[in-house]
Amino acid sequence: MIEYRIDRRSGVATYLQIVQQTKQALRLGLLEPGDKLPTAREVVAATAINPNTVLKAYRELEREGLAEGRRGLGTFVRGTLGRGSAEGPLRADLAAWADRARAEGLDKDDVTALFTSVVDERFEERLEEHSTHGERITRTERTTRTERTKGDDT
Repeated sequence: MIEYRIDRRSGVATYLQIVQQTKQALRLGLLEPGDKLPTAREVVAATAINPNTVLKAYRELEREGLAEGRRGLGTFVRGTLGRGSAEGPLRADLAAWADRARAEGLDKDDVTALFTSVVDERFEERLEEHSTHGERITRTERTTRTERTKGDDT
């Protein structure tokens, strides 16, 4: 069962922290459809937050189709996210990379910024304007085409 950790200094609303942590557990395969989420009473006891905050988070998860409340039984995971694994080879590679980054003197914020910039660059899915032929192209494809065109001019 998931244990929520609330960071009161993060600036992120408490209910959103619960939603984000639940989504992360779903992405990593730590929670699967059919799993029961902790009751509001259990979360309140562990984190000292208002029960309405927990209920608001669970309603948001229900709205997104990731959870469903069953009267008298609790809240259960309904959907899933991603295909990651909490213990797969990619995680091991990432852990080794993080160890190297730490050994080179990077702190957590440095690593987070570096990782985020690489992920944003590699997973950019924003579609650009339609090309002259009517098909949709990504920014990367457009850059490549532009570079090829410039090379043709010489």
